[in-house]
Amino acid sequence: MYVLNGIKVTGGIPLQGEVQIQGSKNAALPIMAAALLNKGTTVLLGCPKISDVFLMETILNRMGVRTCWEGNTLEIHAEEMKSATVDADAGSQMRSSVVLLGSLLGRCQEAVVPYPGGCVIGKRPIDLHLDALKGLGAVFQEEDGMLFARAPRLQGAVISFEKSSVGATQNGILGAVCAKGETILLGCSKEPEVTWLCRFLKAAGAKIQGEGTTTLRIQGVKTLHDTKFQIPADRIAAGTYVCASAITRGSGVLLGAPIEEMGALLRAYEKIGGQYRYNSGKLTLHSLQATMPIKLLETQIYPGFPTDLQSVFMAVLATAKGESCIVENIFEDRFKMVSQLQKMGAQIEVSQNKARIQGTELTGAKVKARELRGGAALVLAGLAARGETYVENRHFIDRGYEDLCRDLSYMGARILKD
Repeated sequence: MYVLNGIKVTGGIPLQGEVQIQGSKNAALPIMAAALLNKGTTVLLGCPKISDVFLMETILNRMGVRTCWEGNTLEIHAEEMKSATVDADAGSQMRSSVVLLGSLLGRCQEAVVPYPGGCVIGKRPIDLHLDALKGLGAVFQEEDGMLFARAPRLQGAVISFEKSSVGATQNGILGAVCAKGETILLGCSKEPEVTWLCRFLKAAGAKIQGEGTTTLRIQGVKTLHDTKFQIPADRIAAGTYVCASAITRGSGVLLGAPIEEMGALLRAYEKIGGQYRYNSGKLTLHSLQATMPIKLLETQIYPGFPTDLQSVFMAVLATAKGESCIVENIFEDRFKMVSQLQKMGAQIEVSQNKARIQGTELTGAKVKARELRGGAALVLAGLAARGETYVENRHFIDRGYEDLCRDLSYMGARILKD
């Protein structure tokens, strides 16, 4: 008897159909944090209804911020925020809670934040976050697993990141927006989620130059103002559905897919034999010939192949006709789901950060998700496998997908959640 936290998939059905791409998880979370810098109302359109967003909402609520939903529109009323302390239980469950450091210091000159949690995909230290905020004048102290930060007066500075970090760049931006004077951030991440955070802040009155590049110039302002902002489409969700089409050798149409952010994924899709066209907001997929292996696929910082799509693309390559190789350069523990794919018959050998995949036919099995993207990869493997697959721990998948089962059903999959 199965526990009621899983997904049941019947494989062997080539997908076809249309699906609307949800709002971006990785853009929405830092923008929600940034909304604290405005002592008023922020309206986010197209916000994804996923568990990580609800968890961030809970964190904001417990600090005295009021929120309300209408469809996928989220209103954040931060004028009566009463606390600069992030709830220890909620904050420790989600790594994105660390970006609250910059916005809380910018608004309250203090912050108390738990060490962040989230998916178990390897070490993700926050030293770069702390260094950036220290450069602006923050002082930190650790006590009982909590970070106590204070900054009586944030001051603009020149800050250079030793390596590209999305979260550290975002924290540096959030700390600098209301700091006194000019801040120059060097070595910034160019990931789209950083660019979208800058666009949101500029819409709310921030003075930022250089978004989309490795150098950002931020002139501090005293206050931000109310704004209404559209959360962009989720490039990782869109990439997942491209892979779903590929692994089933099907077709399909993705509505609102952000193809300008999906270049590396679509190039890999073409290499395995997939074909696509884009017209008037519709990405049309033809995957009947998506059976070829890839000699070498390496994850890289943007605009390279995203680590968040490595697992789902591995599932596709596990069914290819020939041998492929994936090198994971971002997180050292992104291969956690390999043992579960092997339960389905996948022929994968892992050595350090390299996986060699010999394509074969997969067979349905009972498998277990251990993190978000690996869980989605197991669902996709189930779409291609002979027979029925049951993926346990659906709650991991719900952290990033509004309703994976609903969307795949729109594309013709036989899939149920319980």
